[in-house]
Amino acid sequence: MDKKTLACAALIACSFAAAAATDPDKALKAGNEYLITANYPDNLNVIDMQSDKIYKSCQLPAYYGPGTIQMSPDKKIAYILANHYADIYGIEVDSCKPVFHAALMEKTDAENDEYARSIFSMTVSRDGKEVYAIINPSLVLSNRYEVQQPRLQVYAADGGLKARPIRSFPAPRQLNIMQAADDGSIYVAGPNVYKVNVQTGKFDIAVPSRDWQRPNHAPPDVLYIWDQQTYRHDFFQLYSTARFKDDKQDLETADFIYGFFDIDLATGKTETVDFGPLTEIYFTGMRSPKDPNLLFTVLHRLVKHDIKAQKQLQAAPLDHTYYCVTLNKSGSKVYLSGTLNDIAVFDADKLTPITKITLPGGDMGATTTQAFIR
Repeated sequence: MDKKTLACAALIACSFAAAAATDPDKALKAGNEYLITANYPDNLNVIDMQSDKIYKSCQLPAYYGPGTIQMSPDKKIAYILANHYADIYGIEVDSCKPVFHAALMEKTDAENDEYARSIFSMTVSRDGKEVYAIINPSLVLSNRYEVQQPRLQVYAADGGLKARPIRSFPAPRQLNIMQAADDGSIYVAGPNVYKVNVQTGKFDIAVPSRDWQRPNHAPPDVLYIWDQQTYRHDFFQLYSTARFKDDKQDLETADFIYGFFDIDLATGKTETVDFGPLTEIYFTGMRSPKDPNLLFTVLHRLVKHDIKAQKQLQAAPLDHTYYCVTLNKSGSKVYLSGTLNDIAVFDADKLTPITKITLPGGDMGATTTQAFIR
């Protein structure tokens, strides 16, 4: 076989492989572990975590951004915040068909429109029956915009493609990521981390952040917009702060450190833990499902931390930044996503690279990557 024939055969083989990877009717297999993510312009991608290859890609009904993804409890529906933060879609992963759609923008009357966006705040209840979002509305008048009170919107998951809120409650400002707890409540991050009764709309402080009272600690700085459902079933956020030497609170002698807030979604137990020096910036972190004392963080490097010892154990250089870190259930592999259109896979013990998975289309931006077992 000559070189030209070999090249044609390789091209045909690649074409068949690409077609198989994007087959919208390719159902997921029970018992298999998958990673799901989104990228430009409108792709929802499912990765087989055994082979670390693309299993399938679905086309979203709208522009994908920001790509916050939450999986239904039965792992059959991927809910995604899309269309420039303005719509929530529920995509049946086996068929790639949309089965849920809630437009956060509502027409109020013949003259005025209300425009609303959800800033990464969307999740699904533990029984799969309701979908929650915090919306930030503005009333568009003929000559001005009027900022309105944020709202917690509750939708029925079986509301179909024209879902409307079944309940709505006033909410504090500056809220973002959220997770559902086993007791039927939700936890929402913002100036503090709130526990919310979704039947009454009551917000209670579960973890004080802006309002913490920690001796000789500066107020924490939190930038955490990746809403991950973990195998540890927790709600996790990084913070940075200054720890002062004494009551003088002198920044010149303070230790600048990283820590995390963590909530057990089964029991409601909360943790506020300092874990190491602030030597570089991290965007996300995840505790190992195998050993919760191990913490993996990422931005410019992949770093493994010993939480109790408050020290770095290992670090791996990266060829570009990644926003989102995810581990498989066994804790043996680390997946880095966000920014461009490749997912880097590392050995969790050695922190050595295993492979890279290239997604069809453009970059992932700030999408949330979720690992799950069907």
